[in-house]
Formats: sequence, C-alpha cells, structure tokens
Amino acid sequence: MKQFIYSTILIVLFSCNAVIKENVTKKYDALPIDSQIAILDVNQPIPEKSELMGTIKFTDSGFSTDCDFYSNLSKARKRAREIGANIVKITESKSPDIISSCHRIKVAFYKYNGDVSNIRQLQLQKN
Repeated sequence: MKQFIYSTILIVLFSCNAVIKENVTKKYDALPIDSQIAILDVNQPIPEKSELMGTIKFTDSGFSTDCDFYSNLSKARKRAREIGANIVKITESKSPDIISSCHRIKVAFYKYNGDVSNIRQLQLQKN
C-alpha cells in the first residue's frame, strides 16, 4: 500500500511540469549569461545566413504549471545559450484555451554571426 501511495505522489509531482520536446542537431560553445539572445515572433524574418541548430516545443501535460508565454520563452532563451544559439524564433504560438491552461509554443534556435542587437525583435511587455 505504501508503494502505491509513493508512486501516486511521484506521478502527481512530476506531471506538473510542462512537456518539452527538443530536437537539437548542432551545438556550439555555450554563450555567457549576459550575451544578448534575439527573440523573433512568428511573422518576423530570420536574418540571412543564420544557421538552424534545432527546435523545441512546449506543450501541456494536463497538470502543468509555470507554462505561461514568458516562462516558456525564458526556458527557450536559457536553452539557446546552452547550445550556443543567439536567436530564438517563435514558429508557432497557441494561447491558453478550454483544452489547455498553458501557452504552447514551438521555437527554432539559430546561430547568427552578426550583431543580434541590430535585428528587429519581439517587444516583450509583461503585464
């Protein structure tokens, strides 16, 4: 009986995290914490000669918490630094609805050899 209770508790605890599916095909040295990561929205173009490094998808497990738009982008920005990418391009974005309380997004990671501060980026305004 104790084993069943412990198993149930573990399942509930671990099912509260959003589901993250990642496909990284290329990595470079990690970027410093203070390096700028450009965030591009769905309709913003990717600069020419940017190298695709991989993708990541944030979905809902059914009991997910900490899965709003800004939390997901923060996780994507952190992962971009870890793999050496300096552009996070949102490729799909779904707001919370009756099916899910999470903001589901798909992003692509790119390496751009130019200055990302010159790229027109998504203006993030947290309410």
